[in-house]
Amino acid sequence: MKDAAKKTSKPAELSPAAAEKQLAGFIAKFDAKDQKRLRAARKIWREWFPTANELVYDNYNFLVIGYCSTEKATDCIGSLAAAAGLLNLNFPYVGASLPDPAKILRGSGGKNRFLRIESVHDFSRPEVKAVIDAAVKHLGTPLAKNGKGKLIIRAVVPKQRPRRALAKWRSQ
Repeated sequence: MKDAAKKTSKPAELSPAAAEKQLAGFIAKFDAKDQKRLRAARKIWREWFPTANELVYDNYNFLVIGYCSTEKATDCIGSLAAAAGLLNLNFPYVGASLPDPAKILRGSGGKNRFLRIESVHDFSRPEVKAVIDAAVKHLGTPLAKNGKGKLIIRAVVPKQRPRRALAKWRSQ
């Protein structure tokens, strides 16, 4: 059973319209409230980082949208990770080294840290903005000064946890 969850299809590069349509389908798997929160968070990140590439992974546990200066996941500022009833803001490669005086970041791994996004208003909190700004400074390859980033569907896992809210997810 675990092997089936690890099999991913790596889609061919899609046109921008086809990639948007596929991402819309991924988001449509969620409850209406979660869809709204994820779309709003994505809109904020697109406004803040218009030149960042969006790397999308529709994984077993999460739908992940990374905002990266290149087409490599290791060049991500951060990522939105959505599961049934929750939205996290992840800092997968530099989270452990980010300054966090307000102690808002969770996790204890060697690299990754995250915070829960209860509302898109969380992005306007000064301590959240400070962590995001610090993550931008840690980028090995800086964001392009102009242009528009691409939406790239990186992986789709056919077997996934339900994207609709379950009581056990909401309580964590």
